[in-house]
Order: sequence, then C-alpha cells, then structure tokens
Amino acid sequence: MTAAGPRDDNDDNNLSSRLGYRFIDPGLLERALTHSSASTPSQPSNERMEFLGDRVLGLVLARMLFDAFRNEAEGQLGYRFTALAQRGALARVAEELDLAPHIMLSEGEATSGGRENPAILADTMEAVIAAVYLDGGLTPAEDLVRRFWRPMMDADHAPPKDAKTLLQEWAQGRGLDLPNYTETARTGPDHAPIFTIEVAVAGYPPAVGEGASKRGAEQAAAEALLDLLEVER
Repeated sequence: MTAAGPRDDNDDNNLSSRLGYRFIDPGLLERALTHSSASTPSQPSNERMEFLGDRVLGLVLARMLFDAFRNEAEGQLGYRFTALAQRGALARVAEELDLAPHIMLSEGEATSGGRENPAILADTMEAVIAAVYLDGGLTPAEDLVRRFWRPMMDADHAPPKDAKTLLQEWAQGRGLDLPNYTETARTGPDHAPIFTIEVAVAGYPPAVGEGASKRGAEQAAAEALLDLLEVER
C-alpha cells in the first residue's frame, strides 16, 4: 500500500505558511496528513489525532461562543456550536487551506476521489489541529481555530438550528411521528470507533450517516435525510 502523490519539504513549508504555524516536529504534521489507507507500521494513520483535534476544536469553539454571545442561553449556544463543529465546517476550512493535495492516501483511495471526500477532508482538518496543539500547545491551536472559524461564527446572526432539530420540526409540522434513529453498525478500533446511524420518518425513505460519536452520526444522518427531502435550511 503506497501513498498517492510525492511529498517534499516545500509542500510542508507551504502548508505551514497557510496554517500560520512553523512545526518544531514536522513528523506531527506528516502523521496528521496520513489517511488510514496509506498508513504503515512506521507511519501510523491520523485517526488518534482526529480524536484529539475534535476535542481541541470543541474547547476553543465553546470559549469563542461563550465570549461572543453573552446574552444567549445554553440551547442557543449549542445550535451555534453544532453548526461550527460539523463536518461541513471542517471540510470548508480544509478547502480554504488547500489540504487535499497534501493528504497521503492509498492509490485506490485517491483514484476513487478521496481528496474530494468531505469526510476525509474534515477528519484531516481535525488531525491538523491536533498536530499544532501537540507541537506548540493550546495557544497556536487556538489561533488557528479562531482565524478560520471566526468568519463563520460572525456570519450567523441568529443561532442556526442543527440538522436533528430541523428534521424533527419538519416532521412535526406535517403531523408525522418523530424521526427514529437506529445504530446499524460500529466499525474501527475501540479508541476511535465509527458509528453508522439510520434515520427514518414514516412514509419516507431512510437515510444513513456516519460519525466518530453516536451524536455526530445522528446529525450526519439527519442532514442526509434533509437533503433527500430537499428541505431548505
């Protein structure tokens, strides 16, 4: 299994420049960019770093929202948090940073469109946040998150509703039963499981979502069903 696309020091330097951070240990960045399809015994995948990066991102976003919206209740802050921490937001930042060419994938994964896969982009972005945190501590990681997530936070003047809430309101508005969420699969190692959730609303085809937590998978499934139903958001 080989990684698709050569890497050199200029690649890392250009990415570091866009990140606004110079790594003391460049190996951390290399690991953050290594997808499981391209991992080897000497170069582990970025899955453990995804786990850490997700938590670092969550902490920084929570503090940003806590400081910026002082008059909002917990529920309103929760809507904002979910919107900023979801896969779409992470993939958007990954695209801004042009991460795709730097991700190490197997030839098969690259050929099948892995560099355009929002899930891979989002997971890699989490791992990159973790790499900055491990190399330099919370301050540079926080600077990175604030620089790229602040514009998205400022753009939402009203608290956005998460996909599960929108789907529930859509069903209730039509007199339908509440959406039913079912775990259909759990894969991956114990320290980094991937959950697969199916959501169904009576009378409509179901949709499936995946995530590193049940809550995340449920949100992904709800979003997929909203897309299928062509519900405006």
